[in-house]
Amino acid sequence: MRTGTKMVVGAVVVGGLGASAFAVLGAGNGGEFEVDTVAVERGEIVDRALAVGRIEPLVEVSVKSQLAGVVRRMFKEPGEYVQRGEPLLEVQPNPTPIELVEARRAIELREIELQQLERRRDRLAELRDQGLASEEAFEDADYSLSEVSLQLQIARERLALLSEGRVTIGDEAVETVIQSPIQGFILEKMVEIGDPVVPLTTFQEGTVLMTMAEMDELLFRGTVDEIDVGRLTEGMPVEVTIGALPDARVDGRLTKISLTGRDEENATVFPVEIAVLPAEGTLLRAGYSANAQVIIERRSDILIIPERVVRFEDGGTFVTVRLGPEQTEEREIRTGLSDGISVEVLDGLAEGERVMEPPRREIT
Repeated sequence: MRTGTKMVVGAVVVGGLGASAFAVLGAGNGGEFEVDTVAVERGEIVDRALAVGRIEPLVEVSVKSQLAGVVRRMFKEPGEYVQRGEPLLEVQPNPTPIELVEARRAIELREIELQQLERRRDRLAELRDQGLASEEAFEDADYSLSEVSLQLQIARERLALLSEGRVTIGDEAVETVIQSPIQGFILEKMVEIGDPVVPLTTFQEGTVLMTMAEMDELLFRGTVDEIDVGRLTEGMPVEVTIGALPDARVDGRLTKISLTGRDEENATVFPVEIAVLPAEGTLLRAGYSANAQVIIERRSDILIIPERVVRFEDGGTFVTVRLGPEQTEEREIRTGLSDGISVEVLDGLAEGERVMEPPRREIT
């Protein structure tokens, strides 16, 4: 043993990679410091990419009204499960006096116009039979009569909706009771009884009355860092962790990777979608915050060592191997997959060999 240097094998510590021993070295005037050793052992390395986001339903709809008015009755509340076509709420038309007057005057004008067109058509029919009017002139008059007749019907239906809140068009009853467009759960209601309702038209979005969702199929929607997105491919398996359910195990599969990134908190991220697979005994709710670990690659039953014991020098990869109580060896190795904590050893080490970590100087 060299003068002023000693090595004492101490206690065995069980760490994340198996048995770990340490030695205490005294280096003359340099003081004492500890040197840990770790065993080369077999294990598993999983290369992952982190996505941060939330759980959302695959099918979510906003319920709106095509009629203006105020909310009169509520038939369902958030959290209830409803079938397609079940009544959700009723919107009572709330026309102004001017709107009612205009609707009645529109009917009167169409009735007058209809009477005039009927007389004109009948007169042209007589003239046509006498050879004094063409067939084309008669057909034009008949078409105008049909058009105004339809306008009169529309005006009457509009007045019925404004005054009574319901009307029958053909065989279909149109009324102010809003029905469920899907089979699913009511997530949230946006209005209360008495609130005004703006109708959905081609010119305006309309008031959202409720939101509904089919909770049978759920998605994780989130983002991954631009550093990882290039390694992802659709179809990769995913492990989802729910913030509110830390003990739940939820699996998924990567289904969509956005082609366009966006800036978030001075970083570029890419949106992703993950199909969440059914988890027995776990009730997932829309809006849960979650983290998703995308499994890029998994290797099992391989030789591994902590990445912290590896040194990169002169283009090579080296470790210090402990051969005995007083003997070490610098050895070049070849490494493979890494998860940032452990690294795969492809060549240069055997199972059971002990690798030394850089010494930690003891502060006295």
